[in-house]
Amino acid sequence: MTKNWYRSKTIWGAGIAFAGAVASLFGVEASTEANEALSQALTNAVSAVGALLAIFGRFAAHEPLK
Repeated sequence: MTKNWYRSKTIWGAGIAFAGAVASLFGVEASTEANEALSQALTNAVSAVGALLAIFGRFAAHEPLK
């Protein structure tokens, strides 16, 4: 079983780490707690969007469930 790349916590964590590195180049600093909170918030948001897409997909489907 595979999952989409955007459902991977590793990908989101790497993206946040990358964004933090780029931000630090411009003099912006964030604490570890802030990075963890942002990571959790983004993970929750992606999960919520995924659930809404699944519900929408079910109603938009052309064939009924068996």
